[in-house]
Amino acid sequence: MVRNQEAKERTIAGLAREGGVGVETVRYYQRRGLLETPERPEHPGFGSGVRRYGEEAVRRLRFIRSAQGAGFMLEQIAELIALDATEERARARELATERVAALDAKIAELKAARDALARLAHECSSGSAGPCPIITAFEPE
Repeated sequence: MVRNQEAKERTIAGLAREGGVGVETVRYYQRRGLLETPERPEHPGFGSGVRRYGEEAVRRLRFIRSAQGAGFMLEQIAELIALDATEERARARELATERVAALDAKIAELKAARDALARLAHECSSGSAGPCPIITAFEPE
């Protein structure tokens, strides 16, 4: 039984690898309070003093990365983690709704930029004389 439990534990490098991040990212998340830092074992022998991370740490790291992928900031992720312990769905829903609104605004901004660039590309291909409208659009005034 103990052997099976040890097989599921990993070093910080193993945790980082499973989470798809670097070791320094794991340490950064620990400093920010997003991931717990396990105690160093004090027993003598092979591997003594090396912190070990279990499945919960892997789950938490993957949660952090997924939440970042959805555009949540680390402060918001910390709040979501805290809400998980309380099962406070209303606030979690509020955070998600705020994030959706921010994404909608960003999408609108990107669409406007795309449309403007497409218009400039069309103007550039029209064969009119003078400087290229794409280049002049990005020059400082």
